[in-house]
Formats: sequence, structure tokens, C-alpha cells
Amino acid sequence: MEITLTLLMVVAAWQVLRMRYQRMRIALLGRHLANLQLERHMETLTQGYTRAIQEKDGTRQVQVLQNFAQTESTVAAQVKSLADAMQKESALAAGMGTLPFCVPYAERFLPALTRDFRKLLHIHAAGLRDVVNSENRWDAKTRAYHLSAELYLFQHSCHWFCKSRAVADARLKLRHQVSHRKVLGSVSAVTRSAYLQWLREDGER
Repeated sequence: MEITLTLLMVVAAWQVLRMRYQRMRIALLGRHLANLQLERHMETLTQGYTRAIQEKDGTRQVQVLQNFAQTESTVAAQVKSLADAMQKESALAAGMGTLPFCVPYAERFLPALTRDFRKLLHIHAAGLRDVVNSENRWDAKTRAYHLSAELYLFQHSCHWFCKSRAVADARLKLRHQVSHRKVLGSVSAVTRSAYLQWLREDGER
């Protein structure tokens, strides 16, 4: 009985610590997002791309996609602003665990199992800018496909930083019916190469 009670107390304490840690991460990212309108613009793009793809007429589809050019540029610029702002945070504050589940303060005690969120944001910013500026590389539909993947991966990274890798995977699947593997395979080569390199790096500061 005493062992069971002790285990229950340990689990309860762990849950409280984890929730407090995650709230801290959410607040940190939220402070940097407060003056941006990233979520609204991303929603505009993802919904707009879905509507465009449903257009049966190819000409009309291109016209719809072209209407989002300004929003695409704004999103790319704001992700760059977020990456620059997060650069002011310390390495400890920006560390994120590579394990599927959340280990509070892993960046302090298990640095080899963490990665730098600041670097990841710069990868997203560079990748988005590369796709936004790719008018002559892909047709409008293909470009929108790659941009959607870039946005999904960026959103996944933010959820990962705030919660955990497993939660980010689950939200990606629930919201967009796509796996992390599929999204990573659909972003630009610039993003994918840098992202995989970031994953391979050790977390020692």
C-alpha cells in the first residue's frame, strides 16, 4: 500500500512539474508571437490552398492561388522576425528534447538529448523564403503544395517546442491528416536538408 501511494505521489508530482514546464514554454513562445499575426495568416493560406485545389478549372485555380502572394510573403517575413526575436533567448530557454515525450528541463540535465529551437526557426524562415521566391521553379499548384508542407512543419516544430514531439506528431495527424514523415518529404530540399542536419546534431552547449 505504501509503495502504491508513493508511486502515485511521484506520478502526480511529475505531472505538475511537466504542466508547469510546458506552460512556461507556451508563454515564452507566446510573448514572441504576440505582435505577429502568424496564426491568422497561416490559416488564410492553408484554407485558401484547399479551396484552390478544389477548383476544377485550371485557369481559375491559378488565379485563386495568385491571390495569396502577399500573404505568403508576409508569413515568410514574420517567421523570419520570430526567428530573429527568439535568437535573444538563451540556449537553455531554447532547448527542446528529442525524446518523444516531455522531459522537463532536459536541456539542463540531458543536453545531448536536446536541440536548439532558435536554429530550427532559422531553418524554417530560410525554407519558407526559398519557396515563396520560387515562382519560376514550380507551377502555382506545386508551389502551393510545398508551401503547405513548409507551414505544417513549422507548426509541428512550435508544438514540439511547447509540448513534446509525440504531441506535435499527433496534432499534425489530427489537424491535417498527414504524418511528419510525409510533411518532411514534401518540403523544399533546402528545408529538408537543413532540418535533417539539425536533427543529427548533438545537443551539447
